[in-house]
Amino acid sequence: MNNKEIRWKQRFQNFKKAFLLLEKYIDISEPSEIERAGIIQFFEMTFELSWRLMKDYLEDKGFILQSPRDSIKQAMQSGIIDDGHIWINALNDRNLTVHTYDEETAIEIAELISKKYYPAIKTYYDFMILEYMK
Repeated sequence: MNNKEIRWKQRFQNFKKAFLLLEKYIDISEPSEIERAGIIQFFEMTFELSWRLMKDYLEDKGFILQSPRDSIKQAMQSGIIDDGHIWINALNDRNLTVHTYDEETAIEIAELISKKYYPAIKTYYDFMILEYMK
């Protein structure tokens, strides 16, 4: 096992922990303000770890990547993720939630997380868990 492979496998462990926290709370039907803030925070952590895991995993396969966008584009081209547009939108929304906060935006983002971003991350998680088990 080389260092890059170890790195992506270690990163997967952190991604898995964050993903499972997001998964635990994603189905709250009408979250309170604090629950919504928690869901957004878990999404931010999970998303950050997901693209970094993509980068580490793809670098282990020989790709050279510089940014989250590069990692997302290559992951789509490599068949690791299905819909690159959802991932780019998630990246933009994650950047928005990190730097600004207002209740209306939080409600919109929480709904996008639940309906679009979480399902995409779940599909990615399912792919990566199989890779991890190899």
